[in-house]
Amino acid sequence: MTEPEPTLAGGSWRELLGRKYLGASAVLAGGVLLYATNEFLTISLLPSAVEEIGGQRYYAWVMTVYLVASVAGATTVSAMLARFGPRMAYLGALAVFAGGSTICAVAPSMEVLLGGRVVQGAAGGVLAGLGYAVINAALPRSLWTRASALVSAMWGVGTFLGPAGGGLFAQFGSWRWAFGALVVLTIAIAVLVPIGLPRRSHDHEVAATRVPVWSLLPLGAAALLVSVAGLPQHILYTAVLLLAGAALVGVFLVVDRRTEDPVLPPTAFRPGPLKWIYLTLGVLMAATMVVMYVPLFGQRLAYLAPAAAGILGVALAIGWTVSEIVSASADRHVLVARIVLVAPLVMAVGLAACALLVRDGMPTGLVLVWSLALLIAGVGIGMAWPHLSAWAMTRVDDPAEGPVAAAAINTVQLICGAFGAGLAGVVVNAVGTGDAVAARWMFAVFAVLALLGCVASYRAGRHGITVS
Repeated sequence: MTEPEPTLAGGSWRELLGRKYLGASAVLAGGVLLYATNEFLTISLLPSAVEEIGGQRYYAWVMTVYLVASVAGATTVSAMLARFGPRMAYLGALAVFAGGSTICAVAPSMEVLLGGRVVQGAAGGVLAGLGYAVINAALPRSLWTRASALVSAMWGVGTFLGPAGGGLFAQFGSWRWAFGALVVLTIAIAVLVPIGLPRRSHDHEVAATRVPVWSLLPLGAAALLVSVAGLPQHILYTAVLLLAGAALVGVFLVVDRRTEDPVLPPTAFRPGPLKWIYLTLGVLMAATMVVMYVPLFGQRLAYLAPAAAGILGVALAIGWTVSEIVSASADRHVLVARIVLVAPLVMAVGLAACALLVRDGMPTGLVLVWSLALLIAGVGIGMAWPHLSAWAMTRVDDPAEGPVAAAAINTVQLICGAFGAGLAGVVVNAVGTGDAVAARWMFAVFAVLALLGCVASYRAGRHGITVS
C-alpha cells in the first residue's frame, strides 16, 4: 500500500496571521486581491466610462486585453523570482500596476484606457502568480495549506469588491476614482513588502530562469481568440475562433513539454495526479466566469440599480471565501480527497439552480433565492481550492519544480478564466431570444462544464481516497 504523504496542514490560522507572518500574509493576499478586484471592476463602471470618453466599439476589449496581458505576465513569474527575488519582484510588479491604474484613471479616450488595461494586466498577472509562488519561500511548510486558502480566498473577495465597488463608483458618476482607489491600495501593499518578504528564497531553488517565450506565444494567442469568439454574430466565425483557440492550447502543451523553460512543471506531463489537479482548478475557475454577467442580468431581469446589481455578485464571493477558510482546516487525507471530489458537483448544483430560477421580472423573493444558488456555486469552488493549490505545490517528482508548480496555478487560473469568459460571451451572444433565455442557457452550459469536472477531481484526489 502506498504510504500517506505528509499533510501540509498543522500550522494554525493564529500562527499565519500572527506578528511573525502577518506582513507576508498581507502582501501575498493583497497582490491577488488587487488583480481579482481589478479584473471585475470594469463590469459595473464601464458603461459610465463609455458615456464619458466614447469607444463603444472597444467595449469587449477592455476585458480581453486585460486577460491576455495577464496570461503573458503570469508566465514570467518564475524568471522574475530567480532573477530578482521575492521582494524586488513584488515591488516592481506593484509599481507597474500603479502606473497602469493611473493611466486608466486619467484616460481621455478609450484607446488610452485600453493601454492602461494592458499595463495593469501584465503587472496583475505577475502579482497573482507571485501570490502562490512565494508561499513556499516566505512561509514554513506547515502553513502552506492555510496560506493557499487565504490567497485563494482573495479571488472570492475580489469577485465581490470588483462589481460592487465599480457599481458604487458608477452610481455616483465617479468611475475614475475607482482606479484611483486601486493606486492607493497598491501603495499600501508596497509599504509592507520590505517588512514581510525576504530578499531571496533560501530554501527553494527556482527551476525556471528565463521567460518561456515559445510557450507564451500560443498560450496568449489562444486566450485572445477565445476572448473575442463571442464578438462575431455569425456562428461559423465563432466556431472557427473557438476551434483555433483549442488548437493553440494543444500547441502550447506540445511546446511546453519540450522546452527547457516550461510554464507547467515536467511532472504534469508524466503519469500521476498533477495534470488532473490543474485541470480541476481550471474547470472550477472557468465556471466562476458566470459572475461577469450577474450584474447585467440583475439590472435587466430584476430591474436592480447598478450598485445593487453589482452587489448581487457577493453571493458567489461569500460562498467561495467562507467555504475556503473552513475547508482549509481539514487535514485528513480521505476527508480532503472527498471534499475535492464533490466540489464540482456542488458547483454544478448551484449553477443548475440558477438556470432554473432566472426569468423576466424577477421579484425580490426570487432574487434572494437566486443569490442562494450563486452562494452554493461559490461554495463548490472554495471548498476544493486550498487543497488543490497545496497539492500542486508538492506533488512533483523533483522538489526543485515546486516554485514552477506553484506559479503554474495562477497561469492555469488565468487561461481558464479567459476561456470561461469567452465561452460565456459566446453563449450569451448566440442566444438572441431575450435576456432570460440567454441567462438560462449560460448557467446551464456552465453547470454541465462543472459536472464534467467531477472526472478530473476524482483523478486528482484518487490517491487520497485509497490511502487508509
